[in-house]
Amino acid sequence: MGDLLVLLNNNAGALSVLFSALVTLATVVYAGLTWKLVTETRLMREVQTEPKIEVVLKSLDFALHIVRLHIQNVGFGPAQEVRFAFQAISGGSSAAALIKEFSETNFFKVGLAHFGAGQERFSHYTQMTQDHDGKIASVISIEVTYRSALGKHYRDVYILDMSEYKGSYQLGKPHMYSVAQSLEKLQKSIDQIATGSRRLKIDVYSSEDREVERQEMEEYRQEFAAKQRQRAESSGDEA
Repeated sequence: MGDLLVLLNNNAGALSVLFSALVTLATVVYAGLTWKLVTETRLMREVQTEPKIEVVLKSLDFALHIVRLHIQNVGFGPAQEVRFAFQAISGGSSAAALIKEFSETNFFKVGLAHFGAGQERFSHYTQMTQDHDGKIASVISIEVTYRSALGKHYRDVYILDMSEYKGSYQLGKPHMYSVAQSLEKLQKSIDQIATGSRRLKIDVYSSEDREVERQEMEEYRQEFAAKQRQRAESSGDEA
């Protein structure tokens, strides 16, 4: 025990330096972990307020040859000062015609001041049956610029290659569309009945009808019994 105390006393300076180094290292590690935590918190906050505008081409449910652009904010935050810019990459006049038809919707010209999370918009449509070969060979780009609520600016460029949709087809009608049509027909029928423009065709079977039917059956039974007796009597006379 005494030797240990002597050893500690003789190396007190070295031990002090070692302890200080350990404390400094722990402080540096703690500072690094704190910085990482702050950075992750900042990124999570940014993600929660970050917009993300998506542009895709979609066809109508009931007509595959009618297509339009679907613009949606798939991010968690609102987008502000949204602007759109079209450019024809290939396809010549057909690509120019596509851009003209899509951009007939006015928000492509004036932009969107506020585009909330989850909101969606549709462009004007084009019919692929008109100038099909020219449109299917067209490639256009759509540049979208906007900023987040925190002031961060974004720029996304979407390349729309129409040839990707070549050979697409649809068998029958979509189920939801068929259900919607059936409900619409049902609603029209109910409205016509409620307004009196159409009457319900109902066969009413009352107790009086049952009594008349019973009497007719009784008369038929008596008539049948009388015929049977006449036949029996005729057979007896012949015998």
